[in-house]
Amino acid sequence: MTGADFRILFVADVVGHPGREAVKAILPALKEELGADLTIVNGENAAGGFGLTAKIVSELKGHGADVITTGNHVFAQKEFVGELPSLERVLRPANYPPDAPGRGWTVVEVDGTKALVMNLIGRIFLDSFDDPFRAADAILQANPDVRIVFCDMHAEATSEKSAMGWFLNGRVSAVVGTHTHVPTADARVLPGGTAYVTDVGMVGPRDSCIGMDKDIVLQRFRTGVPTRFVVASGPVTFNSVLVTINSSSGQATSIQRVDREHV
Repeated sequence: MTGADFRILFVADVVGHPGREAVKAILPALKEELGADLTIVNGENAAGGFGLTAKIVSELKGHGADVITTGNHVFAQKEFVGELPSLERVLRPANYPPDAPGRGWTVVEVDGTKALVMNLIGRIFLDSFDDPFRAADAILQANPDVRIVFCDMHAEATSEKSAMGWFLNGRVSAVVGTHTHVPTADARVLPGGTAYVTDVGMVGPRDSCIGMDKDIVLQRFRTGVPTRFVVASGPVTFNSVLVTINSSSGQATSIQRVDREHV
């Protein structure tokens, strides 16, 4: 931590083995280069493009992830349903039904500074989940003394992610969007001091359809015949953002894209 600054590095959706290899190659040195105090990685596509496992959680943490967030594919790997409750700092969206395994937020302490990380999921063009806006309110009410608050809003619709940004503006340090795997160019600090970006992007194969083999995706679009998706190969794009936060006020002072490529 430098002075009053608290730096959070958020790494976009990791897609399959190529994405994990890029995290291994890039993240450890990047954390040091940027002086990140806390590193959050969205890992919901890390297991073959769909879901997560305890073994992969250990792998991502070994390469520098302090907290792992997820989304609509969190339970795509059946064994993870039983594994998740025992995993520390691994989140599923907070607005899943209350009886779903796991939890949707965690508080991390770094050198005496506390940071709250929450994971939410949208409802437009996705499955039916509980109200993410109400869930966000409940989490903030349960943690009134934590100034630094980071939100991963996993959603399909840009409007829903933007709405969450404005809903939490001035109440959290950052709202970053995930899920679409396409980085957006709207990173900025909102007037209330909340850093925002509609989608961070992905850590996945560059020459693909959002991480999946493009030929298989094209076949599905052209024929309408269901075909099993396969993670693409080739050079990997590594998308992330660095959010700098005043540790006293909890307000963000900057958000910047940090994009790399792994061959």
